[in-house]
Amino acid sequence: MEQHKELKVSAIKNGTVIDHIPSQNLFKVISLLGLENSGNQITFGMNLESGKLGKKAIIKVADREFSDDEINKIALVAPQAKLNTIRDYEVVEKRTVSIPDEVKGYVRCFNPKCITNHEKIVTRFFVVSKQPLELKCRYCEKVTTEQHLVIE
Repeated sequence: MEQHKELKVSAIKNGTVIDHIPSQNLFKVISLLGLENSGNQITFGMNLESGKLGKKAIIKVADREFSDDEINKIALVAPQAKLNTIRDYEVVEKRTVSIPDEVKGYVRCFNPKCITNHEKIVTRFFVVSKQPLELKCRYCEKVTTEQHLVIE
């Protein structure tokens, strides 16, 4: 029996491939990175077969590499994601995302009485648990869980 390798999403010359995104979180990642407003060529696939996840999503963004803060945002909603940096059609760097020990500036505290929701203060959270995700606010000490997570 002959086996065929099938390319489901076309290659890019330069840019970043974000792989192993849980399918249900594909559009969250697109939104977090502001890709819906990007002028870059973006290709994505959803519900692709995956040995690890069952079904996965993938995003290919031409001519763009992501900052550490952007990669940390991805980690919060797709903790198994892998990033491949592509240059001249070759993978030059492979990176696995990881949830940092502290999250600053892009997660909103779910406590409506928290000072960060009323004054211009940079939010800061300590990661209490990575699985399931739990973030403890430095200011009010309330714990924000994945179901209450708002990333800005």
